Amino acid sequence: MTTAKYKRIKVKTPGVRCVEHPTRKNGAVRKDRYYTIRYRLDGKVKEEGIGWESMGNTEAIAAERLHDLKMAHRTGIGLRTMAERRRAQKEKAKNEEAARIQREREQTTFTAIFNKYYKQATQNKNFKTCRLEIGLFNEWLNPLIGSLPMKDTSPFILEKLKKQMSDAGRAPRTITYALALVRQVFNYAKNNDLYNGDNPVAKVKKPSEDNRRSRFLSQEESITLLEELSKVSSTAHDIALVSLRCGLRAGEIFKLTWNDVDFRNETILIKDTKSGRNRNAIMTQDIRDMLERRRSLNASGLVFLSRTGEKIAQAPDAFERTVGRLGFNKGVTDRRQKVVFHTLRHTYASWLVMSGVDLYTVQRLMGHSTISITERYSHLAPDHLKKAVSLMEKNIAANAL
Repeated sequence: MTTAKYKRIKVKTPGVRCVEHPTRKNGAVRKDRYYTIRYRLDGKVKEEGIGWESMGNTEAIAAERLHDLKMAHRTGIGLRTMAERRRAQKEKAKNEEAARIQREREQTTFTAIFNKYYKQATQNKNFKTCRLEIGLFNEWLNPLIGSLPMKDTSPFILEKLKKQMSDAGRAPRTITYALALVRQVFNYAKNNDLYNGDNPVAKVKKPSEDNRRSRFLSQEESITLLEELSKVSSTAHDIALVSLRCGLRAGEIFKLTWNDVDFRNETILIKDTKSGRNRNAIMTQDIRDMLERRRSLNASGLVFLSRTGEKIAQAPDAFERTVGRLGFNKGVTDRRQKVVFHTLRHTYASWLVMSGVDLYTVQRLMGHSTISITERYSHLAPDHLKKAVSLMEKNIAANAL
């Protein structure tokens, strides 16, 4: 501050100076005073402010500050200027605030973070997914880890969660989903600066299961399904037909645009696939007829649109209702044996193998990343493969004579 307009006041302590405010008072009578200290540092005279008396600063405090600085000059221990002192105090306050925030983070419970996560999830995820997640939280996560601070949700606790769910007869897939939910909550906390520790799920082994589907449709079942779908929804029918005849996943069908459809070469380009590789699906005649019919109604943008003209997000409800009405899943408890939309892709691959198509070709048509995935269908190979081996066996026997 400049002291040109202020009256200098004489004080007793050497090195301490004081000026008086021309108008502002500190109390009923005495005018407010501002204290500074004056000292030598590295051969130069230096003067620094201490502060106003109305802010709690006195001549005695100024003298104490000056004494501390001079001791630091002589001993080389401590801060040598008030500016350094203020920076140190500011840094200390900053560190204390950071420590306070960290303590609060560490004490934040899993439930508190889950509530924030779930609020966002309801805006970004479909209703079924949200219902599943809140169900897992209420039944399994909240009773065990809900009240725990995030930092105390350890891999050991999550192993206990796995055991509890397994002992209660929950499928490995359900347990895996519960762990995935915990992982997502921790990721949400880290991404929103609510937690900065490790994600404990990374150190927990997922329960193993054979989740391969073995159910596929017979020719008669597929005809019945398509006929029933055509009665309730042309879009549901056409989407199901594409999966049955071309082996596309639901997500691949929903992303199809007319630019991907090549009527001249009778192929459909599948981009951004699960395996990371583009592939071509081959049109059958009924697929070509269906696509030409749809193109006459809409020849640009997405091939399949929802009722509101938007991109479809999941398999039509009409498919699930029709499967239920036909009784395909009646009495079926094993998830792998249930008919779902993905069963159509599985049916496509099964029919190919049963028709004698070699596994390498099936792999390319399905877009499998490795042949080992395709080999799950090898048991469906027709009898003529057995006959081929039998001929080889006879030939070996003949040469042995």
